[in-house]
Amino acid sequence: MSRKNNTDRSGNKFSNLKKMQVWLKATSVPEYDPLIIRKDSCKAWIEWSKYGITDKNGRGWEIDHIKPVSKRGSDDISNLQALQWQNNRKKSDDYPASNYCESSAK
Repeated sequence: MSRKNNTDRSGNKFSNLKKMQVWLKATSVPEYDPLIIRKDSCKAWIEWSKYGITDKNGRGWEIDHIKPVSKRGSDDISNLQALQWQNNRKKSDDYPASNYCESSAK
């Protein structure tokens, strides 16, 4: 059975603290409240309140394991990043990953 999205190595949901730690790693944008809106590494807009929401081309985001769990990636904050959900799904278990920027949502 495969792990669900937005879960740690054990399949548990991430804590609110871990979510915030990952969120703060995303790029803040001048003139926008960094606690509400940021950009992922693909420059796609993500919104704090849209965590786990998968509206096409929306601002929903997920926690990505940079080095995937399937390749022995850890839950350490250094291995986690916030990605717009479509970018995360395209990245999947690729490592090292490239060409996974599916969306640069408005």
